[in-house]
Amino acid sequence: MAQAHPNILHHSGSIAEWIKTIDADRPVLIAGPTASGKSALSLALAESQGGVIINADAIQVFGDWRVLTARPSPEDEAQAPHRLYGHVPGHQAYSVGEWLRDLDPYLSGSERPIIIGGTGLYFMALTEGLAQIPEIDPIWRAQGDEILQNSGLSDMIAELDADTRDAIDLQNPARVRRAWEVLKGTGKGLRAWQDATPPPRLSVQDIQPVVIDAPKDWLTPRIERRFDLMLKAGALEEAEANLPTWHAGLPSAKAIGARELIAYLKDEIDLETARERSCILTRQFAKRQRTWFRARMRDWSHLDAATL
Repeated sequence: MAQAHPNILHHSGSIAEWIKTIDADRPVLIAGPTASGKSALSLALAESQGGVIINADAIQVFGDWRVLTARPSPEDEAQAPHRLYGHVPGHQAYSVGEWLRDLDPYLSGSERPIIIGGTGLYFMALTEGLAQIPEIDPIWRAQGDEILQNSGLSDMIAELDADTRDAIDLQNPARVRRAWEVLKGTGKGLRAWQDATPPPRLSVQDIQPVVIDAPKDWLTPRIERRFDLMLKAGALEEAEANLPTWHAGLPSAKAIGARELIAYLKDEIDLETARERSCILTRQFAKRQRTWFRARMRDWSHLDAATL
């Protein structure tokens, strides 16, 4: 079944030179958009210096989509230890707080952690701390829906506490809604929860953080090539295995291409349409990732993926 693997960035002189700049005793964080070569880079680092590769990608935690989410291959896993990949059942929700909890043992273990992924929130929670906000009762989501539908965002903003209003982007409906739900669900403003955030697991001075910069023109053909490799590596067979228990509400159903391949198997679209839609969604996702990294990781070291 497996004819190729989507982690197609090959070792190069540039990677070897970059590795020489890395302290083998300090944790390394590698962030970057999808298909930018994070996995291959981390594997080259682990092979050269040792260390345990730890997943920081919110979709690669699920066990039911290995090929489609470009998790490391069994061959890669045999070359270096990999942790927090595929350890969560696809029907089970998984939060950033749970990821931090699962990560903790590896931060104090005997092997240097190499933490890689494309989920910016994971990295921010790790290096800046995570507010310990309780789970919000779904009733507040329903009431928020009603307010937005009948009154609009301004009424929701008016109900926020002053400290939170001053701290969030009031033009961002998702931010306003989250702040409103936290206030209603806990009786305490979002800013107050953030101010009480415990210290981060890793301090900036103790880590080596790097962002892989992947220009759009370089990344687009790579995304398309990687999806074709996924099909050759068994993505369709993987979709067939998931088909009997598939529904769009599963946490793992957010895997890009899952809905499209399932739709193909149900004879709702042809395979070329499934491929085209999947590549478009991946490009859109990569754009959002690049925007996040530019805004939140300006102080990290940067590597140009096109030169690796």
